[in-house]
Amino acid sequence: MLAACPLILKQPQATAGRPGDQEFPLRWKLAKEYCAWVYYTPDHQFELSMLAASAVQDDPRKRSCALPAVVEDPRHPPESLGYVFILHNHPFENELSDFDIRFAVAMADVHGLTVDTRAGPVPLSIIAFFSKGHDPTQPTCDGFFQYIPGSGQIIRWTARENGRWQRKQIATLTWLDDTNYRIQRQ
Repeated sequence: MLAACPLILKQPQATAGRPGDQEFPLRWKLAKEYCAWVYYTPDHQFELSMLAASAVQDDPRKRSCALPAVVEDPRHPPESLGYVFILHNHPFENELSDFDIRFAVAMADVHGLTVDTRAGPVPLSIIAFFSKGHDPTQPTCDGFFQYIPGSGQIIRWTARENGRWQRKQIATLTWLDDTNYRIQRQ
């Protein structure tokens, strides 16, 4: 999964810099979200799907991508694939959106909350990579937000100088009914 971060962030207009940067409004207007699946195959491999993006952005305040619900991998029967991570970028460091959360839950309804792997069960999650850099032509993979529908955890992961990742649970999401949820900040 972490190998996908620089791949996604280096796509055209995948980052917009920081909101305080002089050219941020224009960069945001041109920014795109790219998304992909990390899925688990019957031969015990994690694979990255092709990247998807949306040509049209309907809401000028938000960015989104159009990720298909299933992966077409001609090497394996469709029902044999396990869906693990929904990956996408955020053009700047902001938390997961309502659309992100609802999409993750919808995909968990389709594919299940966990995937059994050789190393044990892995929960389905949505991941939003971000760069803290000011130069969108040289983005750095500085972290990501993760929502795990099975546990309700919202986690912020950040890169540290020694190459390790620091995990901090920032909130817990609780569904009140089929359409409404509450986020309790940590």
